Amino acid sequence: MQSALPEHQAGKKLPAVPGFSAPAASAASVLVSAPDSTGVPEEDPLSLNIEGDGELLREFCNESHEHLQNIEQGVLKLEENPTDADTLNSIFRAFHTFKGGSGFLNLRPINKLAHELESLLDLARQHKLSIDSDIIDIILKGGDTLTQFVAEMEIRLSGQKTGEPILIPTQSQLARIQSVVHGESSAPKPIAAHPPSEQPAQALSAAVPQAAPPASPAKLGQVVSSPAVVVEAVVNPASPAKPNASKPLATASASGPAPVSTGATSVKVDTLKLDSLVDLVGEMVIAQSMVAQDPSLTSIQSQQLTRNMAQLGRITKDLQRVSMSLRMVPVRSTFQKMTRLVRDLSVKAGKQVELEMSGEDTELDRTIVEEIGDPLVHMVRNSVDHGIENAEIRLSRGKAPYGTVSLRAYHQGGNIVIEIRDDGGGLNRDRILNKAIQQGLVKPDENLSDKEIFNFIFAAGFSTADKVTDISGRGVGMDVVRRNIDKLRGKIEIESTLGKGTRFSIYLPLTLAIIDGLIVGVGPERYIVPTLSVRESFRPTADILSTVHERGEMVNVRGRLIPMVRLSEMFNVAPKSTEATESIAIVVETDSRPYCLIVDQLIGKQEVVIKSLGETFKANPGLAGAAILGDGRVGLILDIVGLIKLGRRSPLAKAA
Repeated sequence: MQSALPEHQAGKKLPAVPGFSAPAASAASVLVSAPDSTGVPEEDPLSLNIEGDGELLREFCNESHEHLQNIEQGVLKLEENPTDADTLNSIFRAFHTFKGGSGFLNLRPINKLAHELESLLDLARQHKLSIDSDIIDIILKGGDTLTQFVAEMEIRLSGQKTGEPILIPTQSQLARIQSVVHGESSAPKPIAAHPPSEQPAQALSAAVPQAAPPASPAKLGQVVSSPAVVVEAVVNPASPAKPNASKPLATASASGPAPVSTGATSVKVDTLKLDSLVDLVGEMVIAQSMVAQDPSLTSIQSQQLTRNMAQLGRITKDLQRVSMSLRMVPVRSTFQKMTRLVRDLSVKAGKQVELEMSGEDTELDRTIVEEIGDPLVHMVRNSVDHGIENAEIRLSRGKAPYGTVSLRAYHQGGNIVIEIRDDGGGLNRDRILNKAIQQGLVKPDENLSDKEIFNFIFAAGFSTADKVTDISGRGVGMDVVRRNIDKLRGKIEIESTLGKGTRFSIYLPLTLAIIDGLIVGVGPERYIVPTLSVRESFRPTADILSTVHERGEMVNVRGRLIPMVRLSEMFNVAPKSTEATESIAIVVETDSRPYCLIVDQLIGKQEVVIKSLGETFKANPGLAGAAILGDGRVGLILDIVGLIKLGRRSPLAKAA
């Protein structure tokens, strides 16, 4: 008996899909095989016709990411509550849908693994199998294998490793699953393959997802895809498929409700098109600003022109806001990956660790969300391995036996803050300082704040760990974390109390396409200082200026000597005056250490659209990009981290 369409697809008119037949080998085909690891005969090698079925394979990969992520999150939730029937059914449906798609594309090794995992879950649904830690491990490892396969497919679909076989080690997993599903038998039972001549509807009738509640509507700008709809269209024709059928394969079953017209709430859009749209809107904002500041127009005394220009400005800003929102995605997917990470690390380290998350719906630029994943993984790993103590130590300190790692995202001003907090042992200030002195990172007599000392953990090769584990402790990684955050034009701050825990706060811009900057002038040139790095600005007086031996020019700000960096010297520009008392000092911060930038004048604060400097100036230290200002002039956007490093290498400030 054919399976019914999912409820949220019933009644929809489904797209026509060409009749499927076993793909023939071609120059663009990829062999898929499962190596023998348990004495069981290898799977017959299959050929994927990338040239003929490339689009379907891409759709399958896109859809699989969501299913596999839902599976992992569902399994972790099921581990906490093994009797949760809704979660169990959700995982079952995800495997069922994955199995249907892989069967349609004739991916037998993966189809077989998904089928056996589905059978395992079906036993649990029928209360014939109890969910324990072993079953959870089986399902998670099975999901990992399916994820690995999808990743390898995407590599080949992108044109890399063309012609190389995809080796998926599934035999040992199949044997383990079947020993549970089929009792004593450890040998996998083959799934009968459908002959190539069989009609698609017959071949896939058992592989259609069961009825599922409709997914929540995708947010504007999210890329959505639904190869499952393609499979359903093949499975449920109104009548047996004809060889040359040209009409869209129809609709709900005869006993189902009449078709209802439903408007789509989301569309699939190529990310390159989105980026192009944002760039064009940015150009329009620049053009509008240039027109508004054109002297030939500002000199015209016309109320109508003034109203029209104001209206144009409002519409342009609204369009820019909407276009930028298309790039925004929630951090939920990145946060959810940490659930599995904490689980696996706590088991490996023999600790009890809970993960708390909040603010998962906070939205960031798509590129930032993708790039922040690796730094978060490393910091969470360090929190579990080094921060959280084992149960015995925690109990002796009057703490609960289980540790807590929390992830939190929230808005602060025009930025997003991501916090990673743990209630572990905290950072040992004296130990870090002694290690920094040993490595020559600081002089023994230098007076540093706690924040400045804690920032030494971001130095390359810096580690105070007593022992090196396969999780962490070699002193590599935190420097990469800082470098990645700097690349995103963000900053990271540390707060820690020995014996109580540590909090890392990552400050990130909402988007990489627009920057909120302070426009300054040095001679005839214009520079843009990111406001995220600015602490304060003032006109220095002679009594707070000094030159310190081997440290260069310094500014005394409320009793603290801060190194001075003259932008005119950094970029070889003639200033209006060489006297600091006739200039403006801007206090910026990097690595929790302040520096004073000396400029001629402050021009204003403005949001600017970032432009690349191109290959010629891309590697120029101290510069992050450029922007066209409202008067048509080009302003260079400063990279504060690179600029300070450049200043340290200059003869005057080498020792600062």
